[in-house]
Amino acid sequence: MKILMVLTSHDQLGDTGKKTGFWLEEFAAPYYIFKDADAEITLASPKGGQPPLDPSSDADDAQTDDTRRFKSDEDAQKALANTAVLSTVSADAYDAIFYPGGHGPLWDLAEDEHSIALIESFAANDRPIGAVCHAPAVFKHPKNADGEPLVSGKKVTGFTNTEEEAVGLTDVVPFLVEDMLINNGGQYSKGEDWGSFVLVDGKLVTGQNPASSAEAARKLLGLL
Repeated sequence: MKILMVLTSHDQLGDTGKKTGFWLEEFAAPYYIFKDADAEITLASPKGGQPPLDPSSDADDAQTDDTRRFKSDEDAQKALANTAVLSTVSADAYDAIFYPGGHGPLWDLAEDEHSIALIESFAANDRPIGAVCHAPAVFKHPKNADGEPLVSGKKVTGFTNTEEEAVGLTDVVPFLVEDMLINNGGQYSKGEDWGSFVLVDGKLVTGQNPASSAEAARKLLGLL
């Protein structure tokens, strides 16, 4: 069982001068769910190497058992510091693909041609695709076999407009995940803000926010 996890390489939060990147919990929780299930995990990012960590996700109040486990796991830290360059990765080598969120993917992975091609390949071969929180941004451009947006007609979720408003970034992000999924024909729904909410439609798994990371990973595993 081989799972590809794709992280952002983008570290600038719009024009704010602040840093962003991937959200630690959204990486750590799925990583250990996959690892503890004996999956072989490959980490990749557009630029390769160490992906940028959103500093807010490294704050004391954002820590979980999984993030603490990661901080004492030298092997995991080494793997994260040496992600593969995304353009060198082939979909054929993996059974599933999973995207952790953080605001970074809104800028790079949403527009990355290699990510788009990977997602379309996984979909065409009916292999599981998972994304959590802001990472459903990666479904902005991929198409299905009929040339329609990949999420068209599918039950999906992702970071809500109200959650974005709560963190004060509605006018900073290049687009709102909720709006994009709806505009692409997705059957968008959501749970309570900041609570775990995950949807599965066929082989597509989407989670709403950081609290949804572990459940989204478990649902992806269930499809394998």
